[in-house]
Amino acid sequence: MSPKVTTIPATKPLTHGNLSASSRQSVKRVAAYARVSTDMEEQQSSYAAQVDYYTRHITTHTGWQLAGIYTDEGISGTSTKHRTGFQQMITDALSGKIDLILTKSVSRFARNTVDTLTTVRQLKDAGVEVYFEKENIWTLDSKGELLITIMSSLAQEESRSISENVTWGHRKRFADGKVMVPYSSLLGYKKGQDGGLVIDETQAPIVRRIYADYLAGQSPKTIASALTAEGVLTPRGKTRWSTTTIRSILTNEKYKGDALLQKTFTADFLSKTIKHNQGEVPQYYVTGNHEPIIEPATWDLVQAEIARRAKPGASSTHPFASRIKCGQCGGWYGRKTWHSTTKHRRHIWRCNNKYERSTACTTPHLSENQIRDAFTNALATLAPPPSHEVLEVIITHTCDTTDLEEQLAQVALARDAVLARLNQLITTNATHTQDQDTYQHTFDQLQADYERHTQRCDNLEAQIRQTHEKRHRIEQAHAYRTHHPELEYSDDAWNALIDHATIHTSGTINIHFKDETVVAIH
Repeated sequence: MSPKVTTIPATKPLTHGNLSASSRQSVKRVAAYARVSTDMEEQQSSYAAQVDYYTRHITTHTGWQLAGIYTDEGISGTSTKHRTGFQQMITDALSGKIDLILTKSVSRFARNTVDTLTTVRQLKDAGVEVYFEKENIWTLDSKGELLITIMSSLAQEESRSISENVTWGHRKRFADGKVMVPYSSLLGYKKGQDGGLVIDETQAPIVRRIYADYLAGQSPKTIASALTAEGVLTPRGKTRWSTTTIRSILTNEKYKGDALLQKTFTADFLSKTIKHNQGEVPQYYVTGNHEPIIEPATWDLVQAEIARRAKPGASSTHPFASRIKCGQCGGWYGRKTWHSTTKHRRHIWRCNNKYERSTACTTPHLSENQIRDAFTNALATLAPPPSHEVLEVIITHTCDTTDLEEQLAQVALARDAVLARLNQLITTNATHTQDQDTYQHTFDQLQADYERHTQRCDNLEAQIRQTHEKRHRIEQAHAYRTHHPELEYSDDAWNALIDHATIHTSGTINIHFKDETVVAIH
């Protein structure tokens, strides 16, 4: 028995080409979308021309009513996420205010295939059509989606190519040592006539003050609060300073005349995600790029102080933190509160390892007054500060880095020679047939030599840096004693003069001054 087929007549007309469901209306509400991808002057005229063209085109077209001209200016098209004009247009279309959207091309609409197709399908489901003039595509046409997929993919690859070219250009400039600087957020510098960094003496004193206050023992929070209270403007012209801004200034190598390039990189050309470079792409360090606001030795001293304050148990607010050392285990004393809920409440300093089973230190605890008194007594034993002439002789004798620098130059030459041989070996192996066992053996030897020379360079650089820090500490201590002859305790005096104090099991306190003088207080 043959099956019986019953035809169910269609109740709605099909849509073809640009004859959308909305075309049955006597008047079609038409909007246009215009965008330029940069805010350069030549793009501004293109932007204005697009707006003018669509306004006249829609208002003069029979049966069309202008529903709005939606625009985004100076915004990349790789994502629709941050395009407010585009987002508002889609919202209005989905809420029934628009029947047809005109736009110049697929690449003007979006250079992201996923965004384009998702948006077009969303609009299609709502009965809203999009017309791409350059490609002559009507999205409600049966061939529209296939064409859009192809054109969007091409546009996305074009965006990828542009992004890669821009990235390559940036990295080439980095490799050539050409520094790109965000002047609007770099306090103390301005753009010179040659395009390089020039000290702005209206702002530079603020930078010098921040470094000096930090070395004097103040915390980033304290410095930020003081600058805010005084009405000093931040690098971006704000009135409120944050600890993050202070830390950024204290760790920015540009203030000592150098420049670290490619600190961040674009991880995804579509999302424009910016990541901090933690070894994913090369970095380039330019030494002596411009005139420093902060002397390199001072900058290095600040980095050492930042590292000291970051030690476990250290406090960035109390002058005794990470400055009182246990003479038995070598650990640091920490501040403890006794009788915290009674009227006998007081603070003492005790070895943090006192009750550790492996150490069980027997060094005594000290009150803050005992530490201050020991410091004052140590000051009283010091000879008067030497003259500047005698100080220079002392510094020349104890802080001379000439031999270290000569050794560093020789080791660096040897390292570079090994690197040249290593590169030549790799190139030869890539272009000529040779025994791979012999190649690998030679490669391993050269690589080991290169690593050995590199480690030696690092060690010498560390010694030179430590010697420079020592010189700065001696000069800092001498300057303080010259301008503050009174022999009494103050937090400023402690921070300026003391490297650390060591507490022994006998109760003896050794005060270690920054000029390497050691005074024992019994």
